[in-house]
Amino acid sequence: MKKRHWMLRFFCALLFLGPAAAKPDTLGRVVAAYEGLAAQTDAQAGSAWPDVTPAAAAARTSAYKELKARLDRLPRPKAGTEQALTRQLLDWRLDMLIEGAAFDEDRVPFDVGDGFFNTANYAAANTVLHDVAEARRFIERLAALPGYYAAQKENMRRGIHTGFVAPRRTAEGILDVLRIQAEQPASASPLLAPLSHMPSTVNPQQIAVLHADAERTIETIVKPMQTDMVRFFESEYIPAARTALGVRTLPQGEAYYAFLVRRSTTLALTPDEVYALGEAEVARLKGEMREAMRAAGFEGSLPEFIERLRHEPVFYAPNLETYVEKASEIGKRSDALLPRFFGQLPRLTWGIKKKPPELEASSSGYDPGDPSRGISGSVVVGSSSYIDPLFGLPAWVLHEGVPGHHLQIALAQERSDLPKFRRRDDITAFVEGWALYAEQLGEEMGIYRDPYERFGRLSFDMWRACRLLMDVGIHWKGWTAEQAEACLRDNTTLPEARVRYETARYIAWPGQALAYKVGELRFLELRRRAESALGERFDLRAFHDMLLDEGTMPMSVLEMRVIDWIENTRHRGP
Repeated sequence: MKKRHWMLRFFCALLFLGPAAAKPDTLGRVVAAYEGLAAQTDAQAGSAWPDVTPAAAAARTSAYKELKARLDRLPRPKAGTEQALTRQLLDWRLDMLIEGAAFDEDRVPFDVGDGFFNTANYAAANTVLHDVAEARRFIERLAALPGYYAAQKENMRRGIHTGFVAPRRTAEGILDVLRIQAEQPASASPLLAPLSHMPSTVNPQQIAVLHADAERTIETIVKPMQTDMVRFFESEYIPAARTALGVRTLPQGEAYYAFLVRRSTTLALTPDEVYALGEAEVARLKGEMREAMRAAGFEGSLPEFIERLRHEPVFYAPNLETYVEKASEIGKRSDALLPRFFGQLPRLTWGIKKKPPELEASSSGYDPGDPSRGISGSVVVGSSSYIDPLFGLPAWVLHEGVPGHHLQIALAQERSDLPKFRRRDDITAFVEGWALYAEQLGEEMGIYRDPYERFGRLSFDMWRACRLLMDVGIHWKGWTAEQAEACLRDNTTLPEARVRYETARYIAWPGQALAYKVGELRFLELRRRAESALGERFDLRAFHDMLLDEGTMPMSVLEMRVIDWIENTRHRGP
């Protein structure tokens, strides 16, 4: 209780200190207050775990509303300035947070294979300890983890009582992950990682003592907590989980899904408009896939070609090591070509690493680095990633590495002159839309070396087009899992295990998958608009730099930025 009372006082101080003081309120103060709130839910940056209790959530929502009111009272900055863009982006972010709070999403704190139970793992992976004092504080933080779990359990119980629960098949998948974590020996816990990479300036005997203390904390405090969560899912959550798949079947489900579509795409699209977009894209891509099939010399039907590709051993790596080696070679080729397409490149390096066992079920393919902590960006592979065909590997590396996620995210991180929220914001339509655009850019870069690799890119693009049909189909039109799986099974080269996993992902994480294709199409549309308007004056490197230079943003805001860039380029001297 003391902690929550302190947090409420902290929020009030953040909100009212600026306006109540003699000095007039400013955009900088509002931004600082927002970032102070955001830090309270950032497990990787703080010294405590996020407070996810209803009281804290209500305090945050109240704070967001007051920040919104303060923002509305400020005079408008001059159009085209950094301040104007910062205000616009903060305004959008606050609107989404306030509207989303009405649906109490904390009641389901997980999706497919990922959620609250990985918060500590991600924090440990991004923690660098420099001395004994920092290590002690980290161990104390581990000892406080049960409080975070208890609050999450109460949120899920509230979901049970109000009928806002995950589908049973999703909950059963989470239970599998929870069991893996609970059964993992304390000595193998990923939470020990920061203690295993301490600097040589720390006495080895001290490190050994710290490591033993951390392992004992995990054994006596963390492991019982994980076991208790397994029991909770077995005895309470799974029996109460819903049998229907679609979000529309939840209380306020129709309004909730409509909101998810708008939040994910960052555009004023309805579910039915998204579905129609998916139908058009699937039809277009089928035509391009047939062209690539003919270029490969295959004379049969598209389904026959897909079936052949799924079963030809030559298209698959024999093991994960071979898969990673080939991915690394593609990444190096792409690295070498970047200066021809981008004027600004990040300083931060990147590499490929294997996911730890407890994160195998996560859909993440890229882990951002942190230059200030000495952490590089990482494209991550699961232990079974090599079941995916090699001809799809170039598109995947471009998406997760460069010029996709690593390039875009690292550039934003390095804009130290921007507010923190702009450097770190994760607007899915922009981030994933850019990564899909990067897959297409690989054609111009010369990354795809034969018709099979080009077909692999098209299969990936079809995968994202199917998401539009599958997500809306499941959550708006009442589709079964089998109906949804058919789009991927019939139109892509994804292996059967991937088809089932992806369908489970869209069931568990409504709306999120829509951002990829919608964002990609908007990037492509904006490029065509700029090329058409500028003709010979269009500079692709400058265009790409402009897209990425200011960090992520809603696609509606990006469109206005591109329009301004076109006009400025037109009026600039030759």
